[in-house]
Amino acid sequence: MRKRDLTSIFDVTKTEIGDLLQEAVRLKQEKTPSFPLRGKTLAMIFEKSSTRTRVSFEVGMYQLGGMALFLNSRDIQLSRGETIQDTARTISRYVNGIMLRTFAHQNVAELAQAATVPVINGLSDLSHPCQILSDLLTVYEKKGDYRNLTYAYIGDGNNVLNSWIEAAGVLGISLNIATPPSHRPAHSILNRAQEMSPRAIRVFDRPEDAVRDADIVYTDVWVSMGQEDLRSQKLRDFTGFQINESLLGHAHRDAIVMHCLPAHRGEEITSGVLDGGQSVVFDQAENRLHMQKAILTFLMK
Repeated sequence: MRKRDLTSIFDVTKTEIGDLLQEAVRLKQEKTPSFPLRGKTLAMIFEKSSTRTRVSFEVGMYQLGGMALFLNSRDIQLSRGETIQDTARTISRYVNGIMLRTFAHQNVAELAQAATVPVINGLSDLSHPCQILSDLLTVYEKKGDYRNLTYAYIGDGNNVLNSWIEAAGVLGISLNIATPPSHRPAHSILNRAQEMSPRAIRVFDRPEDAVRDADIVYTDVWVSMGQEDLRSQKLRDFTGFQINESLLGHAHRDAIVMHCLPAHRGEEITSGVLDGGQSVVFDQAENRLHMQKAILTFLMK
């Protein structure tokens, strides 16, 4: 049987996303653990620092009966010039799966191509599939469905937005996007998703237009890891794109507010909204664990 990887949302089908959500719900409600990954090991390679990704994968493997091995890229031979391909071929002999959190998406692609075990994209500069699958779980729990809703993403055209676009293409969900013109998402991903679901995605210049009548209002940091030198310019570019009480007033009264965290309070979102009654960000963070377990089971069982 050919191994499966999760490098982007495009790697899974509409049916498989539904199956992953149901499995995550089942695992979250499970009273007596069945340990489906007993005796199996996940290698976790980190080039970027992490809170939620590391803890959720490590705890998830433990709860599934396996173990996770933390590998800082500075501490293994990647830092001394060993190729990703050679690293993949070697580590595949020791473990049952590999998760990579990296900068360049090409690293994920090369790792997946060379490895003989499943590879999971824990985050790259282009894509963050595990986050969006976890977010869909939160939407499903809060709204009773994840399909017949309007999603509004306000902010930077970054990896999180790219993965939301991929999800909109695969699922056909309604996604409204508002970004400054100079910070649009990846054209290749947007074009592919629009070919898959032509009427699913709309791009706006004004946040108010994207948020109007939305069921989910979503944002992420404006300055991602590795972009610290662009901070001053990006703060100027994103003037008017903050999720605050005024902007949220354009959405449905029962809209939920989501943020993948960490948040820069007072920049892309106010503390009043982040801590307010419509915010589900910490339920969202918890669900990284449950969806990670579903992904691990799907790929490694």
